[in-house]
Amino acid sequence: MAAQPVEVLLFMQRTELLCDADADDLWVAAPQSPASVRSRLLAAEREEAKAVLSLFLRQKGLRSTLAARIVNKSDGFIEHLVSKLQIAYRSRYAEGRELSTPEIRDALLPYLEALSKEHGDSLVEVVENFPDPFAMEREALSSSMAFTPTSSNKQKAIARISTAASGAALPELVPYLLDLGMDHEEIKDIVRKFPAFAYYSVDRKIKPLVELLLELGVKNSSIPGIIKKRPQLCGISMSDNLKPMMAYLESIGVDKAQWSKVITRFPALLTYSRNKVQTTVSFLAELGVSEKSIGKILTRCPHIMSYSVDDNLRPTAAYFRSIGADAASLIQKSPQAFGLNVEAKLRPTTDFFLARGFSVEEVGVMANRFGIVHTLSLEENLLPKYEFFLAMEYPRCELVKFPQYFGYSLDRRIKPRYARMTGCGVRLILNQMLSVSDARFEKILEKKTARL
Repeated sequence: MAAQPVEVLLFMQRTELLCDADADDLWVAAPQSPASVRSRLLAAEREEAKAVLSLFLRQKGLRSTLAARIVNKSDGFIEHLVSKLQIAYRSRYAEGRELSTPEIRDALLPYLEALSKEHGDSLVEVVENFPDPFAMEREALSSSMAFTPTSSNKQKAIARISTAASGAALPELVPYLLDLGMDHEEIKDIVRKFPAFAYYSVDRKIKPLVELLLELGVKNSSIPGIIKKRPQLCGISMSDNLKPMMAYLESIGVDKAQWSKVITRFPALLTYSRNKVQTTVSFLAELGVSEKSIGKILTRCPHIMSYSVDDNLRPTAAYFRSIGADAASLIQKSPQAFGLNVEAKLRPTTDFFLARGFSVEEVGVMANRFGIVHTLSLEENLLPKYEFFLAMEYPRCELVKFPQYFGYSLDRRIKPRYARMTGCGVRLILNQMLSVSDARFEKILEKKTARL
């Protein structure tokens, strides 16, 4: 079936809402009070906003059921969208006239697209956890451009940091960031993704963050990268949000001596709501991870907080259990595996081994012993290394015992070691051949050849 235009899809959704309504909801027997009319219009606009958001999420690749679930638990964000409509069409509201589907679409879709560009993979979390930690900061900074077209806001922000006004210098933000190590194009890129950044005060917003990062041991050279990854950090209140969040994370086990590494790896961690963090921590505890280990996971792999419990962590844990792997142990050793899609990545990896004669139980054992095996590329890693494994004529059980084989470089480690071993006329198990140092490897070969 050919793709339907956006207007048609939204009209169809609106029509379905009307068709589902009771006759009493559609029939107005007598003139209604202004308050009653307004209430009815608001209810209709909420449904319209939900329809636009659902459509937008599906256009971004989410399944219909997932998009519907996100919309249904995002009441705060839906109210936010309705408020945007009220600002955009203030005169229409004064007249008490109902907005059309195209008008609602034209107002909301550009805004949602701008949010998507700004937040990328974190958009769903912004929607579900609205208002996010930096929403109030952004609203305050952009109140003068409340709902003018987003492209206009972006152009104004970029112009602000690109050219000086007549007789004036560039905003102090620009020279400060240049001194920090950024170039002008990098500053523009930040503003393109997050226009409000152009209006941040150096003394009240950016300097305090930079000073905190330096106190935590972050290198000067790493600070520009942190700001580029998450410019919203500069807008978060130090006393009300950022420091309390750090204290909370430390209370659940994040190593405060490692803050510089944690923030450099994943600065978005400090922009999440406490509710989001608590939801993830509760799931890890439910999985069987100890409090001490939860802190270690968050310290070593803070980006686990970007994974949705319902859409990533829980389904992935269930899948690993289904093949006999210990999900609690696995998430501690290889938390990055829990950000992968079951159908697109995990199941194909399991099927790769099943097609080559391994049992489900053996795949589970390999996952327990080498947690990242399901994160490896089939074409670039597993397939070429498995083909060379067959050429070495080792029994299949060697891979089950030592799946770490797939973690070594084929050209720099496996092939050279195998050639050296066979050149000596000896045979070592995979573990002996690959896991020891060069010096230890030579000693093992020397002892083996001496016995020939």
